[in-house]
Amino acid sequence: MEPLTEQQIRASFANCSKGEASRIKMPDLAAVPWRDLDFLGWTDPGAPQRALIVIPGPTGIVLRRPDSRRTGVTRSSMCRVCHTGHTADGVTLFVAPLAGAAGRQGNTVGEYICTDLACSLYLRGKRQPRGRLVRQEETLTLDERVDRAMTTLNGFVKRVVSGR
Repeated sequence: MEPLTEQQIRASFANCSKGEASRIKMPDLAAVPWRDLDFLGWTDPGAPQRALIVIPGPTGIVLRRPDSRRTGVTRSSMCRVCHTGHTADGVTLFVAPLAGAAGRQGNTVGEYICTDLACSLYLRGKRQPRGRLVRQEETLTLDERVDRAMTTLNGFVKRVVSGR
């Protein structure tokens, strides 16, 4: 992903007001590993229930995450973007208000994505899921896995931006 400026990121958000976008806490852009990313994703440290994704273009969307409730049950889940298998709370259902009038009426769409939004790093093997003993190996090349991930993520962002 090409490096973005704070101004480009704030202007990219399609499903929030300009005032809301101006209050989002940005990641340390100098520390972002841009060449290893296919999209930028982070949790707003000032509002831990709010997460943000910016895809190349750039187009950004604001997401909500549910309250984390730990259970004693061990479960596995798979991210729909990068297809990384995680245990426990490694995958979260992120919900995004639709852009425009539909979003103002409370309409949302959701997707199961890695809780830390580090799909690009999982695809490249630069991050490993916690507690996962057996990793499912794929026969797809890195480029094919990135294409699959970005097709899924672009589809999700398109649903949010279209307001339908």
